[in-house]
Amino acid sequence: MTDRGIRRGARPRGAIAIPVGALVLALIASAVLWTRGSLNPLICDGDCGPAYVTAPGALTDASRPKGATPHAAPSGTVDGAKVEAAVAGALGDDALGGHVGLAVVSPTGEVLATRGSGTYVPASTAKVLTAFASLATVGPQEQFHTRVMLAGDQLVLVGGGDPYLLVKKPKVPDRAVRADLTTLATRTATALKRDGVTAVSLGYDASLFTGPSASAGWPSMYVTANIVTPVSALWADQGEAHGIRSRDPALSAGKIFGRLLEERGIQVTGGPAAARVPDGAKEVASMASATVAQIVEALVRTSDNQAAEVMLRHVAIAAGKPATFEGGAEAVTEALTKASIDTTGLRLRDGSGLSRDDRVSPTTLAQTMLAALASLRTSSLLGDLPVSGFSGTLLERFSGSKGAYGQVRAKTGTLTGVHSLAGYATEASGLPVYFALMSDGTPEIPLAAAEAALDRVAAAIAACSCSS
Repeated sequence: MTDRGIRRGARPRGAIAIPVGALVLALIASAVLWTRGSLNPLICDGDCGPAYVTAPGALTDASRPKGATPHAAPSGTVDGAKVEAAVAGALGDDALGGHVGLAVVSPTGEVLATRGSGTYVPASTAKVLTAFASLATVGPQEQFHTRVMLAGDQLVLVGGGDPYLLVKKPKVPDRAVRADLTTLATRTATALKRDGVTAVSLGYDASLFTGPSASAGWPSMYVTANIVTPVSALWADQGEAHGIRSRDPALSAGKIFGRLLEERGIQVTGGPAAARVPDGAKEVASMASATVAQIVEALVRTSDNQAAEVMLRHVAIAAGKPATFEGGAEAVTEALTKASIDTTGLRLRDGSGLSRDDRVSPTTLAQTMLAALASLRTSSLLGDLPVSGFSGTLLERFSGSKGAYGQVRAKTGTLTGVHSLAGYATEASGLPVYFALMSDGTPEIPLAAAEAALDRVAAAIAACSCSS
């Protein structure tokens, strides 16, 4: 049978080669963009988190020199004089301002280098302290439960302090998210119908946390200007809808839950009202949060102010103190002291570092990093820190110090005139060096200039051949 109208041999030789070549180039470019994280905004609407991180080539098994032992640790000690010399130039950058503090600590706890004295406004590096205390005091495997309780025809939605409770499941799976009101409403409606209940009144209980919902150390405009949501043991999507933060996140969650119940055939009489769980109430449905370790990883990586304040209350509860800003601050300080961390001059007004009344010394932050390794309960904290040039709040940092890509893990801190960085760097021979760099008097200059100055100090530590 002859081919009618189609001559297979008539196609030019390059007709196939050109599209294939373009496809290969596109695949290569996509692989490079994926590794760099440039596709994150399309894939995950921002930083994708640890589940999507591709290890730098230098860290893969294929790149390990022949004969290397997988568990071999670098040997030697870190020379403090070499560290001092390495950071001296970078510390003189005018972008850091006139009030600069630095503490560098060796793996053995020796103080290798210091600059300045006293305490500084920590900004979000204060979250390191909240995270450490959460792991140490509450425990990495603990979870928080959002419950639905029933007494007669009264249904009560009870907040358990899940900082990442959502209205509905996220499109992209997130390790920090386990519970959502939509699923909880489905479970509740199913259980109610099974028992023949089709109409209820609805209350909501956010009494797990007490005291003011906004810190006295925050300007009042933090709430009115939509910067933070009042802290609550019950909220969904952290009290935010369409970019607006609720002034009463527990009431908002109650209204959403009531609507979801009605959509599932349960009549809700009246509007939701604040309530306490009646005596003799039985549990109808519940959902557990992610573990504390997973919550801490998310709040450290993304510098989540809301989650940090919720965790501050859980630290207080676990320590037997009132679930308030003050109780949380006391409990965090006790956790640090118990770990033999120097808390001289420490003053906390919140768990997030939003307050300019907070005061922390660089030594406290640097020692917290090292102390985290001393216990299985807290050791995950070091792995939660953003990686220079690769993840979290360091994703777009170190562009002027690319030699330090992947060599620094640190928590950032930024307020107007305040810039800090706390974590550890791997110096040239492979030894970890723990540091905290703080500046709370930076001049009125572009934000990027101060951040780049911080990055250069950390990069200098990473580049230093400081072992002896």
